[in-house]
Amino acid sequence: MILLTPSSGFFQHTNKLILREQAAQLRLREFARKNAANALSVANMVVGMASILSSLNGHHYAACWLVLIGYLLDLADGAVARQLDACSALGAKLDDFADFTTFGIATALLLRTASMLDGLLCMCYVLSVFARLCFFSSGIPFMYCGLPCIYSSAILACASLLTGGNVAVLRITAVAMILFMVSQNFYPHDRVLESQAWKKVVYAGGVVMVFCSSFPPACVYYLLWSVSYILFPTTLWSCKV
Repeated sequence: MILLTPSSGFFQHTNKLILREQAAQLRLREFARKNAANALSVANMVVGMASILSSLNGHHYAACWLVLIGYLLDLADGAVARQLDACSALGAKLDDFADFTTFGIATALLLRTASMLDGLLCMCYVLSVFARLCFFSSGIPFMYCGLPCIYSSAILACASLLTGGNVAVLRITAVAMILFMVSQNFYPHDRVLESQAWKKVVYAGGVVMVFCSSFPPACVYYLLWSVSYILFPTTLWSCKV
């Protein structure tokens, strides 16, 4: 009786293939871990560009709605980066580019009309977002200097939807938001997904509202959320893990 046994060379070749596959899986998981938050930032940027195109093509409703989606993505990317221990200089730059696209240019275009005055207001809004992103550090841990631009964008988008794009309301709101952003007031670092459980519930409610609700209730929800951050920053929104 002759027994057929695999040669040692076959075993070595199989082991090498298994090790290579395991190494490839490890590299893939590591790549996914390091870039999950970056993917959210890129998604935020894409949403912002889509909002810009919607505004330029006259799709006002879609432009506002996309800004609110960017709001959710921006609150998530930092939490994901810290949770996965994947914070990086590249991630910080991507986040700033995404914020400037969605909460600067895209939001400013919600104010755009044929009026020269509104064009000037758009420019001032974009510059205030630029200044806010460049000089937000307050020197105090977990505190911002000036209102974070995501909240001013959400308020403008909701005001635009609820008033049907009323120019007078948007002008007044935009001026107020510009003043809040360039002010020297302190605002807490809004780690919504890394703080108390009720804040996570608020975030989950925002996801449900923007994807599963008609726009009036969703706009009221986001308006109350953002205004509460302005009115009660330390009482409600300070980071308490």
